[in-house]
Amino acid sequence: MATQLHQQLKERYAEALDGTLEAVVGRYRIDVRSADRLIEVQQASLSALRDKTRDLLREHCVTIVKPIVRRRHLVKWTKPDGELLSRRLSPKRGDWWQAFDELIYFRNLFPHPNLSIDLVLVDIEEHRVAQKQRRFRGRDYRVLDRVLSEVVETRTLVTRADALRLFPGTLPAEFDTSDIADAWKLPRYVAQRAAYFMREVGIAEICGKRGRSIAYRLLDLAEPTKKKRTRRRKSA
Repeated sequence: MATQLHQQLKERYAEALDGTLEAVVGRYRIDVRSADRLIEVQQASLSALRDKTRDLLREHCVTIVKPIVRRRHLVKWTKPDGELLSRRLSPKRGDWWQAFDELIYFRNLFPHPNLSIDLVLVDIEEHRVAQKQRRFRGRDYRVLDRVLSEVVETRTLVTRADALRLFPGTLPAEFDTSDIADAWKLPRYVAQRAAYFMREVGIAEICGKRGRSIAYRLLDLAEPTKKKRTRRRKSA
């Protein structure tokens, strides 16, 4: 769904980098093209952008812009051009941990000398229209639009060390997913996604077990880490 949030972020990058909106590069349409890089803003899952990014990285420097919603005001309407029903601040808060839900889709691309990922922490208004609940536990609303209220902070990931700095505080040299969960005060399954990404991109490796949990060890990020490749057997 195209939203004002997507358009507003595109315009911010185009203005900051003196870039061109909606440029065509090969067989792809690009959100912003500047003199030295291509910028793609992605509200939806990064999985939808993975193959496109892989192709573009062969010849271009690419920045992926991923907004992370910190706070949202929920604005509910009777219909798209109707009356305002309610306006309230959602009790849910987003944080940097949400990035790992998406970064796992780029585990085979990151890090790359031509790739940077901008994680943009934002506050937004989410405009909704009431609708009948279609199924058990289904939504009683439809999202009309998302509008940028404020850019709180941007963190750019280029190296493995940049990704490690997303964590609050400092992880011990050896840790398990309970250490990650405690740092963010989150459920264990969320921490497992972060640990999986760290292992796949060479930030950490498995070093044993702590009781029934897998133990990880942080790697020396000053040293380049080679991606694991699956060997193909030659047919006889």
